[in-house]
Amino acid sequence: MKTKFNKYISLALLLIVGASCSDNFLEEKKQYNYFDDEFYQSEERVNWYVNNVYYDFFDAYKSPMGTVVGSFATTQASYTEEVGGISNNANDKSFINPNFTWENAADASAYYGTPLADAVKNEPYNRIRDCNSMLENIDIKGANLSQVFRNRIKGQMYYLRAIQYFDLMRTYGGVPIVTTVENATNNNPATQLPRAKVSEVVAQIVSDLDMAASLLPTAAEWGAAEYGRYTKGAALAQKSRVLLTYASPLFNKNWESPERWDAALKAGLEAETQLIAAGHNLYGASASDWAKMFYISDNSFNPEAITVRLLASGTTNLNSNNSWEKSIRLASQGGAAGSGVKAPKRMIDLFPMANGKRPTAANLYDPFLFFKDRDPRFYRTFAFSGSYWPYTNSVANTTTQPTVWAYRWSTPAANTFGFSMGNDVPSPAFVRKMSSPTVGNASNFQYSGTDIIDYRFAELLLNIAECYAALGQTNNTLAYLGRIRNRVGIPAANNYGIGTLGNKYEAIEACLYERRVELAYEGKRFWDIQRWMLYSNDAGTCSKLGLEPINGTQRVGNYLHYKIGNSAVNTDPLTSARASISVDPDAANFQAQITALAAFYTTNFELRSPPTPMDNIGGTATNINFRQNYYIQGLSQAVLAQNPWLKQTVGWKDANGASGTYDYQE
Repeated sequence: MKTKFNKYISLALLLIVGASCSDNFLEEKKQYNYFDDEFYQSEERVNWYVNNVYYDFFDAYKSPMGTVVGSFATTQASYTEEVGGISNNANDKSFINPNFTWENAADASAYYGTPLADAVKNEPYNRIRDCNSMLENIDIKGANLSQVFRNRIKGQMYYLRAIQYFDLMRTYGGVPIVTTVENATNNNPATQLPRAKVSEVVAQIVSDLDMAASLLPTAAEWGAAEYGRYTKGAALAQKSRVLLTYASPLFNKNWESPERWDAALKAGLEAETQLIAAGHNLYGASASDWAKMFYISDNSFNPEAITVRLLASGTTNLNSNNSWEKSIRLASQGGAAGSGVKAPKRMIDLFPMANGKRPTAANLYDPFLFFKDRDPRFYRTFAFSGSYWPYTNSVANTTTQPTVWAYRWSTPAANTFGFSMGNDVPSPAFVRKMSSPTVGNASNFQYSGTDIIDYRFAELLLNIAECYAALGQTNNTLAYLGRIRNRVGIPAANNYGIGTLGNKYEAIEACLYERRVELAYEGKRFWDIQRWMLYSNDAGTCSKLGLEPINGTQRVGNYLHYKIGNSAVNTDPLTSARASISVDPDAANFQAQITALAAFYTTNFELRSPPTPMDNIGGTATNINFRQNYYIQGLSQAVLAQNPWLKQTVGWKDANGASGTYDYQE
């Protein structure tokens, strides 16, 4: 079994390591300022503290679709085009369900935190407090420690505090800024801080990231044993992410003016320069490399990875496993029954053609033979019936099934169906991205240790491209988008298929399109929709960018259905006929394989709608409706009741039912 040191050390491991010490670490942690001086005079103990902060931030980060530190729920991904399904449970608070209007404080996100209690909880302001405590004490009480050590500790704390405030900002807009350790109480006027302006929160985040960049080393300077900790380049790249969000229409009513885009561009270019000097860049020079980058570097330096969540294989409490592989592998490969991420039709139809052009009838795109002549990334993002999708078979007395089939046929009983290889998948394509051929199917892949790349170098290039686009510098936009496409082997002709960009609106749309393809299923799409306000055209961004609003649309699924003959059968009618069919994008005769698969599909299959639509309520097809006030959440009833000086967000009701007055757009 593969083992890996988990840099985000578990609390259990921390307790084991510290068992011989006189300090009760967890009890002291509740009191923050009351560690004795000796605690800060030991590099070992200070590292325990820092590792525990990493743990609190990232222990839940086990799927690339997860968002917001500390939580890493995948709910927001369900609001995008990437996956389907609308919950009709009022307790789930699905923000795309048209049957509900969420506007009361009781309906708002609970991410901000819960009321004061005796127990220290893993919530945003407690995580911020952990960072503040170390920043206040390390230079004073740990003055005996080397300056290099202290700088690296402080750099990590500044970085972690910054990303926590960034996720609070993306969720709530402006929030109280706390940079010192305060005694938690609800009746001390000195701690009754108001919600800051978004501009003030951004200034604090940027200041923290600048401090982090000035204190942190590169990955090489950290050394192999410390791989996974934050670096100077990561801090600069995170600043690019923050300032890009701040420049976007959600927080910037004057987004057509250049000032914020200039600042975001400067941050992106500075990060790019630093990262390249430190050995970072796009990984590899082929589509095959593009697929490998997600699993090829196991707890070791990956030039594409700016920040990475290290995960471990194994069955003990000391390991943190990747849950993504378990969720996407089909039943025939040893995945759990009903597993697999079904791709909605809009995602299947999204990816460019092999020459980089958009998939339209004029460009010879056939939605039925959707796998013909597509962008090389398509074959590494999705699998489909006839795809070669390898894995390691570690289950005794079973046969490895690297070529997957997921079609159905009618059986003699009315309205019943058989499913090839037992794969009941109501979509002709399903997600394979970020899976590893070296992971085994023992226990349904649940012990996968494949790392998650949170921030890739490609995303940084896309950030820079978008800034150039918003500034009307379309040639520079094309140059950066070209680097993304060149890496996967799209021909350079006609600007890698993008064509000419007539104005900044076309350039911005081209960047958002490329992000949907390059970063698909990496937890980034919701934030792009949010910051550009693309659910409706209320802000006017959809019409300016030439995009259809997401509201009023559905995620659609289809079965690949065996169409031949009038008599239904109980056994798979194509077992023998399909035996010679297998499509491997890394094979030398890949195009011949695609041609054979297309002929097989044309002869045997058709697409049929499933009995229950992908987006439905009570079995009835339902359109998405994400209301305007959902872009930025209100504060919850519990928070407002205990902190009555805090203003509620515009569009939400306060604790007394009055309309909120806090304007996150200032």
